[in-house]
Amino acid sequence: MPLAVLLAGLTGSGKTTVAQALAARGFTRLSVDEEVHRLHGRYGVDYPEHTYFERERPVAEAIRRRFIEELRAGNDVVLDHGLWRRRERDAWNEAARRAGGHPLIVYLPADREELLRRLAERNRRHDANALTVTPEALRDFFARFDVPAEDEEVIVYPGNVEDLLGKLHRERQG
Repeated sequence: MPLAVLLAGLTGSGKTTVAQALAARGFTRLSVDEEVHRLHGRYGVDYPEHTYFERERPVAEAIRRRFIEELRAGNDVVLDHGLWRRRERDAWNEAARRAGGHPLIVYLPADREELLRRLAERNRRHDANALTVTPEALRDFFARFDVPAEDEEVIVYPGNVEDLLGKLHRERQG
């Protein structure tokens, strides 16, 4: 049964870094932000920030279709997307199950000070994964993020990809 790794974490928590590392180890990586960037350009530069979610919605649906196709083909997949809300995680979990995959949420917790440090570095870049985030926006992000609950099947990111791969392997074995 293919794994469907669903990354949950705030902006700057390390989701893309983890997703890229899993992709280097054979997972198919799907990134909503990179596809929005490819289609529409830079957030807040090539289009107004307040239009992001209307641009993201059709991209997320296209990524969901590809996610299902990859799982049905027997490929392990990592979704590089924040999944901030419980209902989003539940919907992706259900999509993975229906496609014959084994969904696992990997939660990347990070404290506010660490995120501010990472985001200050990232705000100087101009790539698809470098959305400019202010301290005020980060405060809003924390307010809108649903920390994974005890009843969700969650792996808290252990700090390195090799340990994560070991946990994923054990989960696959059941």
